[in-house]
Amino acid sequence: MHLLNLGILAHVDAGKTSLTERLLHTVGAIDEIGSVDAGNTRTDTLALERRRGITIKSAVVSFPLDGRTVNLIDTPGHPDFIAEVERVLGVLDGVVLVVSAVEGVQAQTRVLMRTLRRLRIPTLIFVNKIDRRGARRDEVLRAIGDRLTPAIVPMGTTSGLGTRAARFTPGLGPAALDVLAGHDDALLSAYLDDPGLGAQDDRLRAALAGQTRRALVHPVYFGSAITGAGTDALLSGVRDLLPTADGDPGGPVCGTVFKVERGPAGEKVAYARMFSGTLRVRDRVPYGDARSEGRVTAISVFDNGTDVRADAVPAGRIARLWGLTDIRIGDAVGVPRAGGERFFAPPTLETVVVPAPGTDRRALHLALTQLAEQDPLIDLRHDEVRQETSVSLYGEVQKEVVQATLADEYGLDVTFRETTPLCIERPAGTGAAVEFNKKDANPFLATVGLRVDPAPAGSGVDFRLEVELGAMPYAFFKAVEDSVRETLGQGLYGWQVTDCAVTMTHSGYSPRQSHAHQGFDKSMSSTGADFRGLTPLVLIEALRRAGTVVHEPLHRFRLEAPVDTLGALLPVLAALGAVPQTTAARGDTGVLDGTVPAARVHELEQRLPGLTRGEGELESAFEAYAPVTHGPVPRRPPTDHNPLNRKEYLLNVTRRVGG
Repeated sequence: MHLLNLGILAHVDAGKTSLTERLLHTVGAIDEIGSVDAGNTRTDTLALERRRGITIKSAVVSFPLDGRTVNLIDTPGHPDFIAEVERVLGVLDGVVLVVSAVEGVQAQTRVLMRTLRRLRIPTLIFVNKIDRRGARRDEVLRAIGDRLTPAIVPMGTTSGLGTRAARFTPGLGPAALDVLAGHDDALLSAYLDDPGLGAQDDRLRAALAGQTRRALVHPVYFGSAITGAGTDALLSGVRDLLPTADGDPGGPVCGTVFKVERGPAGEKVAYARMFSGTLRVRDRVPYGDARSEGRVTAISVFDNGTDVRADAVPAGRIARLWGLTDIRIGDAVGVPRAGGERFFAPPTLETVVVPAPGTDRRALHLALTQLAEQDPLIDLRHDEVRQETSVSLYGEVQKEVVQATLADEYGLDVTFRETTPLCIERPAGTGAAVEFNKKDANPFLATVGLRVDPAPAGSGVDFRLEVELGAMPYAFFKAVEDSVRETLGQGLYGWQVTDCAVTMTHSGYSPRQSHAHQGFDKSMSSTGADFRGLTPLVLIEALRRAGTVVHEPLHRFRLEAPVDTLGALLPVLAALGAVPQTTAARGDTGVLDGTVPAARVHELEQRLPGLTRGEGELESAFEAYAPVTHGPVPRRPPTDHNPLNRKEYLLNVTRRVGG
């Protein structure tokens, strides 16, 4: 069976969910076309998706297409859900990128196309809404060539633009040969030998298919999801130009999880793309970073517009898996896939969840934990002392989604505090500290010495040893390393400490002691608890001596606005902490590139229309972390068991408080 895992991507409101409905209807997978406005589409199944008319979670439907099975994945278009899009990209064989014929290329369209080109995913472009007033062909084609990629091949002509009678007539034009010959010397030679080489020539069509499958060129179709214009031509392109899924069903089991949800009984259900092998019901399979083994208790695959139970899922297919209790999004199932890197930008905002009066806090914590399971990029931070839970986010709309999900699915009423940037700390220099067993005020039966050194940006945390591994039981070294990584979750200012090397410089313990005719004496013998208790104190002291610098998240922005509005725009950018790095003019449009603090992006988005007569366009994405240079250094209140206050820490953590 030939399979194709196809994604539909677009800027919000470009019409991709409507296009999904139209394609399913065209191939006979559904009898009636759902409406986004009416909230009865096949792929938008969440209540909030139906109310807002936007896609929040990726959804999978399947349909047959001339001898092959297409798994169609409808993805979110709002920037707040870019992580949901990016985790799907790794399981796709091809993509349809939807652009509006009225609004044209939007900021999110550019972000998506850059990612598709970086991952070299074969992509068809569908210009939707040609039946809408204001629809344009030539201007949109130029914008696609200028702002997305010049390697485009128009696949036909349009007529009746802006009316219900708008039509798309398939056919390659002279421009196709110019684009294709640029990537194919043999085709160029054939054209020079025979200048009459026509658009219907088999060599031209073979070159188009080959270059599309290698993501060298991108065919462009026009049409309307509402009237159905151009959708037959698009389906022909999906069939003829995009590659089918590969993989050896007889090879080792290898798959990737791109979505996790909970079933009616609260059980975890994992959506996985199989790249190799065949996974069967009752198979035991390793998964995740810990390589835990789980037994697959049930499998369903997507077929003819729905999902059906199956005994096995072979390479190339997408399936829903039951039984893998600790599975998380991004986990490998079976053998990890070579080159299966993840391309997720981190969330850069944080907010405190405030339960309404009468809301069960334990139920809220459980619900938030389950939501975090479904989206591992959204971290939870629980403070037992203040009885508060913070959640990390990509944007304000995502906050609304969390609120609505808690209300609709869990019956929990919450609000949120003001969103704040999610900062990090990096060591400013080198610092070292040591506490010796049975000396000074050390109440723990352990010796721990640690040195903290700065490391390159993006390197994370590296734990090293300068002591012999055999100097004490391995479990004690493991307790120190685990405690180091946990303690670095909140540094001197309360933020996660990263990009550092932590080296263990001293170690020591009290060997196992026992009295005659008696058992093990804990009061005289070291345990893992001694090392877990002492390590945070030593590490924080080393951090104090090294010092840390708080870094805030920055977004790279590209802003296009009428030239005559830049005079009013630039002072506002400066007040928001934005730093334009390049300025250019393109006709009557000014183009600014630079950086802006992530915390100010939402305000910039809100103020931009009023400053630019509604013509300004902002594109932004996480770029890097940079030292905070304006205003007071942001602090985050530490959670319980805070080693910054030694006395308080010892009172809370240890049963052996020193004098």
